[in-house]
Amino acid sequence: MSDIRSIPEVAGLDSSGGVVRLSPELDVPLTERVRDLIDCPEFRRLSGIPQLGLVSLVYPAATHSRFEHSLGVYRLGLLFLRHLSHNDRFAGTISREQAELFIVTALLHDIGHWPFCHPIEDIRLDGVPRHEEFAASFLLDGELGNYLEKDWGIQPQAVLALLSGEASNPAESVLSSMLSGPIDIDKLDYLMRDSFHAGVPYGRNYDQGRLIGSLCLNEAGDGLAITQKGKTAAEMMVFARYVMFSEVYWHHGVRAATAMLQRAFYLLHRDIAQDEVFRLSQDGMVTQMRNVARQPEARDLLDGLFGHRRVLYKRLAQFSFYERPEVYEQVARRSYDWLVGCSEELARLLSGRIGSEVGGHEVLIDAPPVEKEVEFKIDVFDHKRETYRPLEEVSPVVRTLAHEQFDDFVKRVRVFIHPRHSRACRELADLSELLLEAAAGADSRSENPVAQGR
Repeated sequence: MSDIRSIPEVAGLDSSGGVVRLSPELDVPLTERVRDLIDCPEFRRLSGIPQLGLVSLVYPAATHSRFEHSLGVYRLGLLFLRHLSHNDRFAGTISREQAELFIVTALLHDIGHWPFCHPIEDIRLDGVPRHEEFAASFLLDGELGNYLEKDWGIQPQAVLALLSGEASNPAESVLSSMLSGPIDIDKLDYLMRDSFHAGVPYGRNYDQGRLIGSLCLNEAGDGLAITQKGKTAAEMMVFARYVMFSEVYWHHGVRAATAMLQRAFYLLHRDIAQDEVFRLSQDGMVTQMRNVARQPEARDLLDGLFGHRRVLYKRLAQFSFYERPEVYEQVARRSYDWLVGCSEELARLLSGRIGSEVGGHEVLIDAPPVEKEVEFKIDVFDHKRETYRPLEEVSPVVRTLAHEQFDDFVKRVRVFIHPRHSRACRELADLSELLLEAAAGADSRSENPVAQGR
């Protein structure tokens, strides 16, 4: 038997004992050394951080935690290893020690996340760390690092290196692709789990078992590929991801709430002790933000999200890359400072048109961030011909939905406005022209009129 399959956690997949039950009806093997890790305060904090943050304002049941998600990713990591250990090339590339490093990194992959992590990271404010960097403080200074060394013989720095995705050899590259790649353990869990808790079918409509069973190494031996039998499952996963972004993650109500939170954090971030606040639960972070919100603009935004009465901004207009490219290209992937300036300029223009003052914080422009989603580029291995071809070449579905323009399909430029101004502004027939005028005004005020981050 492969050394990898003899690892206690991998072997535990076939055991009825030493497991914890996870929705939906999944058994997760727990050895003593895994229990030591998940019982640490640094890991337990993840139970107070919802996986989807503000999505629950639109999908009320989507309150599952990053703790739950991390256990799900860990389980999938074991399934990946068990299957791939039967592949001679994989078994010859990945040692038992490297497999154990992968297991703990899968379990701890979100250890650096704080509440509302991705929306805050997307606005790229000076002084705000990436969550991968924030993970270092939990791994190097807490109990987690001690247990990694004592129970696993693994240095915390090795976990951080694998989390960073900086591979120095083919083995590290393979493990990195299993953590973060076109078909990785993170995506497979969050698509299924988010779909389950949100109460929608979209993220579960593909054959996960068949997809995992088709995994192999690519021709270069430095990443994953799939065999022909996994082609349809991969196509369905691509479509599942597309629909989950379209209908859940980038639902207009979710994005309205996200835009409100981003603007509030933008207004408050210099008054927030980030190293302290980012270590809190979501409820704790919200309380701290509301406590330091002395500006009426920030208070209004936070009260609308977390007050006794929800007041979400209304969608005033939206522009896709394919329907209104001239508007989309002017606004998408700009810096957040620029978006704030553009929204304030638009508020000024709207005030003049409707004859009522629209506050600078009462208009929010939500646009695709600078950083794009991971592209879905993976090879398909044909056993008969012993050839590898990009999935995009053999699948029109993937070529359409998962090419480099994926973000342009599902992420739209949207303008949100406070409900008190919604009716008057919706009667305006030239909103797109006003937005373009506001963009020109923001360019003229900017030190660098060239779109940043493109």
